[in-house]
Amino acid sequence: MIENFPFYLSLIITIVLLIMIANKIRVAYPVLLVVAGLLISFIPDIPRVKIDPELIFIIFLPPLLYEAAWKISWKELWKWRRIVGSFAFVVVFFTATIVAFVANHFIPGFSLALGFLLGGIVSPPDAVSAGAILKFVKVPKRMSSILEGESLLNDASSLIIFRFSIIAVATGQFVWQEAVLSFSWMLIGGIGIGLLIGWLFMKGQKILPTDANMDTVLTLVAPYLMYIAAEEVHSSGVLAVVSGGLLLSNHRHNFLSTSSRLRGISVWESLTFMLNGLVFILIGLDLPEIISGLEGVSVPAAIGYGLLVTLVLVVVRILSAYGAVFITLIARNFITVADSRHPGFKVPAILGWTGMRGVVSLAAALSIPVKLSTNGPEFPQRNLILFITFIVILTTLLVQGLTLPLIIRKVDMPVYDDHLPEEEAEEMIRRELAKITLDHLDKNYRDLLEKSVFLQQVNEKWRGKLKEESDVRISSEIKHAYLDILNRQRAWLIAQNHDRNQHIDEDLVRKHLMKIDLEEERILLVH
Repeated sequence: MIENFPFYLSLIITIVLLIMIANKIRVAYPVLLVVAGLLISFIPDIPRVKIDPELIFIIFLPPLLYEAAWKISWKELWKWRRIVGSFAFVVVFFTATIVAFVANHFIPGFSLALGFLLGGIVSPPDAVSAGAILKFVKVPKRMSSILEGESLLNDASSLIIFRFSIIAVATGQFVWQEAVLSFSWMLIGGIGIGLLIGWLFMKGQKILPTDANMDTVLTLVAPYLMYIAAEEVHSSGVLAVVSGGLLLSNHRHNFLSTSSRLRGISVWESLTFMLNGLVFILIGLDLPEIISGLEGVSVPAAIGYGLLVTLVLVVVRILSAYGAVFITLIARNFITVADSRHPGFKVPAILGWTGMRGVVSLAAALSIPVKLSTNGPEFPQRNLILFITFIVILTTLLVQGLTLPLIIRKVDMPVYDDHLPEEEAEEMIRRELAKITLDHLDKNYRDLLEKSVFLQQVNEKWRGKLKEESDVRISSEIKHAYLDILNRQRAWLIAQNHDRNQHIDEDLVRKHLMKIDLEEERILLVH
């Protein structure tokens, strides 16, 4: 390990440079990193990279899921809960089933149990890839919200299929009663453990005398503790991290200080940037290891099987997207749906084309045991499953990843009225913040307003008359008054976001909340 340290250090520098190039040429960086990893793996005397699945599941997966849970809008997730739930669970199970029957029919030596195992591995799309691609194109907010929500949950459903398939292959039988009980415990136990640990962290950080550094460290520890605790009792670690992350994200202003929130954002953005980069370049670097284990089948034949499975995944996802629209149009006659209008045929097609596969699929394939038991025979078709998984990841990243931005630019996307136009929402927020600020000053700090130059400037600022503030000294009493105003602004923004009758994009609300945090941090540093 130590002798290869310069190689890993150069790998990190390479990742940063490649992501810079990807942003420059407007290509999703996962595509560039996988290709670069492939090319690097063929350089003579390069250290062989062998990915430990535990490294992916324990080191990489919890923080990536946790950060995604913090970033997602709970309001949007709840609004689109039916379509998100159908893609994250129903579509994943349906996809795994179709892959199982296709593999059983077309791939020699593939039993139905092995087919379900392969289906569970390749069924979940990768959120990082889709997010990196959508960054360069403008899509309706609802589409990005659905993709983000799906990505939080589909890993859990696919890993559940994976576990049951492993047992079926190893034992040669599948007991439905035990499977239902185990499935229920994985869902209920995972969510419950995540919420419990999240609640304990929230109360602990609120009660104990932590500072920004301690709070940031605790946010780094939380996802690992949630994941490991859930896995130890054989429930879903993915659901534990997601549920705990959503709980803490939606209560961040109740237990984290302004400094903790601002520093945490910087730390987490840097961490996930590095983890995502490492994961995708490692996928490419692992190719020689995967090919070396391929026995009993030629490489061209294995590539053909991989392309067949990829085709099945793409077709099933597109059909599922249109199926979801059809079911929604029927369901609107009986229940209240998020949007009862016909979405047209463009959005489902693009939603179906966003099914790039990534890190979870590769980690699941790598975690297949080498032997059925400690001293038993080798696990059947393990190396072929691993190779097919790699082909699926590579093909979807290259084909869909490179063509998706072009398709979105060519297609005239519909305009939805899910949210107020950004300029109108900005104006409304500014106007209401100014109103509550001036009202709060007038009702609670009229005497201080007459004596304090700073509060007078604050008053003028919110009336649209900005003045220089840098040389004004602020007493503790005045500072307290201004912080109280900022807290009042923050409370109003949070209330507006929780009000489902307000059609304001949560990203815009969060932007203004960050502005308030930055202003509070600036005032706290003034002596």
